[in-house]
Amino acid sequence: MRQTNLKDIAKLFLKLGVIGFGGPAAHIAMMQEEVVTKRKWLTEQQFLDLIGATNLIPGPNSTEMAIHIGYEKGGWKGLMIAGLCFILPAIFITGIFAWLYKQYGQIPEVQPFVYGVKPAIIAIILGAVYPLAKRSFKSVKLAFIGVLVLVCSLLNFNEIYLMFGAGLMALLWTSFKNTNSFLPFPFLQISSTTFISATNLNLFLVFLKIGAILYGSGYVLFAFLDTELVSTGMLSRQQLIDAIAVGQFTPGPVFSSVTFIGYQINGWTGAIVSTIGIFLPSFIFVALLNPLVKKMRNSTLFSAFLDAVNVASVAIIISICFSMGQDSITDWRTVFIALLSITFTFGVRKINTAFIVLGGSLIGYLLTL
Repeated sequence: MRQTNLKDIAKLFLKLGVIGFGGPAAHIAMMQEEVVTKRKWLTEQQFLDLIGATNLIPGPNSTEMAIHIGYEKGGWKGLMIAGLCFILPAIFITGIFAWLYKQYGQIPEVQPFVYGVKPAIIAIILGAVYPLAKRSFKSVKLAFIGVLVLVCSLLNFNEIYLMFGAGLMALLWTSFKNTNSFLPFPFLQISSTTFISATNLNLFLVFLKIGAILYGSGYVLFAFLDTELVSTGMLSRQQLIDAIAVGQFTPGPVFSSVTFIGYQINGWTGAIVSTIGIFLPSFIFVALLNPLVKKMRNSTLFSAFLDAVNVASVAIIISICFSMGQDSITDWRTVFIALLSITFTFGVRKINTAFIVLGGSLIGYLLTL
């Protein structure tokens, strides 16, 4: 594997961390544009395999994709650099909002700028998922699985069940034709550690547990945090709602909401230990799983499993895109922004996704004046 300059990895993921609006599907779309189309660091098949692997483990999907790509291109140093560079801009921006919220009791008004970003993000996702769909739907069997997963996802079936169900369906299908030995999967165990104060230790353990067991996108985080923090009296429900809102309209992973929450509970030390707790499992899981992806691809049975998981991943991204469209394309202005963004995304293939995001934000702001 040819190693990539660590500075290049750092610059790319810092940029994605700053412009990465729109949630996990949008982040992965931007990564596909940067590492497959522009830089040729990975092939479409390699990128698809990493998406599939990411969806099989708990934690924030787009953060884990960044860590996977960093590991592929820069080894252990690349793993750390890519993950940290992608996360840190969101943590820094969220920390500023947390301080302002603590000082003034409200979040600054950003809705006019976010208004146009969401329909622009949909165009970016569609632009990225199109070549991935062409690559992953490579047989009638996989096309059938993909359509089935898409329908079930639109009907709100749990995405982890869809992922493993698709993989097991392909595994059983292939096992009728071939026999092969199964790859051993290591038991992943995360150990806890002590830190500073009782409050910070509690925060660290709460977020470590969530980071180690939470599947799907950051939006599932709300239910976990409600149970762990609101019901125990550590946080008010309004503070939780505001924290999730900050995570959604700032760039980078939605999991950066925990930085906001940690600050509200115990200041900067609370923000730091909460952030470390939620993201630490992702680094460990990816480090353990990444070497197995190539072994899975070299096994007949597990290659079929991975192909089906890849198809399911693409189908779920399409489903997310559809849901985002329902929520964000609500009037003639957002329709106009979406169509214009799609035109530029598909018509000008080399356009930087940052210009699509910034253009959508600016047009949205101007149309709401």
